[in-house]
Amino acid sequence: MASGFFAILDDVAALLDDVAAMSKIATKKTAGILGDDLAVNAEKASGFVSQRELPVLWAITKGSLLNKIIILPIAFLLSAFLPWAVTLVLVLGGIYLAFEGAEKIYEFFVPHEHEHVTADIEPMTKEEILALEKTKVKSAIVTDFILSIEIVIIALGAVISEPLLTQILVVSVVALLATVGVYGIVALIVRMDEFGTRLINLNEEDDSVSDKIGHFFVSALPKVIKGLSVVGTIALLLVSGGIFVHNIDLLHHLLPNVPGIIVEFLVGLVIGFVALLLFKGMKKLFRK
Repeated sequence: MASGFFAILDDVAALLDDVAAMSKIATKKTAGILGDDLAVNAEKASGFVSQRELPVLWAITKGSLLNKIIILPIAFLLSAFLPWAVTLVLVLGGIYLAFEGAEKIYEFFVPHEHEHVTADIEPMTKEEILALEKTKVKSAIVTDFILSIEIVIIALGAVISEPLLTQILVVSVVALLATVGVYGIVALIVRMDEFGTRLINLNEEDDSVSDKIGHFFVSALPKVIKGLSVVGTIALLLVSGGIFVHNIDLLHHLLPNVPGIIVEFLVGLVIGFVALLLFKGMKKLFRK
């Protein structure tokens, strides 16, 4: 009986080793989309009253965890009964990622015209502020739901050939790490200006060391968010291109003498702009 117990322990240890190794691989594959997830959520979680930033971020984090709870069982059912559907969803998700990356590039070079509001804006009541906050939280959770689907499917695609139990453990670990890691970093980012303000107010001296460091953190926040947006856009095209190259035989041996990262970026860029042109064409068609 003792030998059987230790055999079980060996099996569990081997399974945990496999899960750890596979989780590392799956996390690397989702790293690109996590960059975009981080940029999007940092932007959505900023702009609130200082005292409300962390409560708002916690509300979004709870919504993100609920999103994962909804998505994970559906993904595992597809893997168990319709494994081909995982690849299909992966490719469709890749098209969405490529489209999103191309759209960001398009909007950078062809910015939208914004309407200028000249009317006087009255101070908002507490109820109106809370209602606006609730609306922004819902918007952030919806965006997180889309990104969570992409993260789960990409992670699942990395372990699709493994036993179902390994898939469940690995993808669940990646999903949890994604939520904790992304929103933990977002919390640090959105509080960067608050930390800087406290350093500035630390003493009454002008141009002190704490003032310089504080002003650096305050001025760095918008630049950090903008930088994350640029990195996230590049990551979107790389991740989507990698999905196409590794799951579509026609593209798998495309440009064999060119480095893989360049091929993946170009494939993601081309498919993204094709999807963007089709979207804009369909939009104009329906308007007519």
